[in-house]
Amino acid sequence: MITRRQFHRVLGASGLAASGVWLSGCESRKPIGTANKTLRIGMIAKSQSNPVFLAARKGAEARAAELSADGPKVEIDWRTPNNEDAQKQAEFIEQLTAAGVDAITIACSDASKVTRAIDDAIAKGIVVMCFDSDAPDSKRLCYVGTDDVEAGRQISREVAGLLREKEGVVAILAGNQTATNLQKRVRGAKEELEKHANLKLKEVYYHKETPQDSYAEIESVQKANPEINGWAMVGGWPLMTERALPWQPGDVACASMDTLPPELEHVRMGDVQVLLGQRYFYFGGRCVDILVDKVRSNKDPESLVEFAPLDPVTKENVEEYAKNWEKWS
Repeated sequence: MITRRQFHRVLGASGLAASGVWLSGCESRKPIGTANKTLRIGMIAKSQSNPVFLAARKGAEARAAELSADGPKVEIDWRTPNNEDAQKQAEFIEQLTAAGVDAITIACSDASKVTRAIDDAIAKGIVVMCFDSDAPDSKRLCYVGTDDVEAGRQISREVAGLLREKEGVVAILAGNQTATNLQKRVRGAKEELEKHANLKLKEVYYHKETPQDSYAEIESVQKANPEINGWAMVGGWPLMTERALPWQPGDVACASMDTLPPELEHVRMGDVQVLLGQRYFYFGGRCVDILVDKVRSNKDPESLVEFAPLDPVTKENVEEYAKNWEKWS
């Protein structure tokens, strides 16, 4: 069994290969599930239109297939709204509970709107955990994702490094204002910017989490505020378009979360200098491991909150990193 310390050592050393690591839980107690029956896991992400969640789905399905090959079947029941809709997520939790799934994992668009549904499912015997975006006030089993405050800090550090000692006016692109994970990233980004005397925060800009809406927001803001020479993006939504960002490569220091194939193209183009990759494929697989261990063997995760580090991608390593998507997609 890989310990938590070994897990973080492996992630730090191997970086891009971490998606292949699958972990076990702690020592087993009295089983609460039927060991030989098909185990059904409901998976609810934020939106079908955000490809990072499709990578998480791939990771979950890949791990379920591995486990099914070695023992009783594990199935993933994917229930995700086309676009972000926390009320729809709550309805999916209710539907999955009524359908008799054994467990649910959810990335919460708005924790306040899904917490009651999570707790109701748990009261009916369903094991529920969160990934990507947490519902910390719920009775969920645990959370797997990114340390979002530190991620925000890292984004701003990258922008500061790109600007060096140059006077900078920095904008933060922030996505959904109600998402817990994005709020934490914004907080971290702002805290880090305050440490750099040469940098000034222009504003935090929220928008619908689609490529079109986010790109339009950047375009409008940059046109109205040409003094902005730094962008800290807590999500890579506008980079899902093929259009270059509204500045010439090198004119604006830009660091962004996420490393999907279309986003990697922006590193190649040069309008974004640094991407920070979250391990969505890994998140999906890790959720399956945790839930299978809990349902079949009553194994609890080692921690209520489990973070995976980010993978920086620049022009120097973009081609090597891109090879991962052959497996992740």
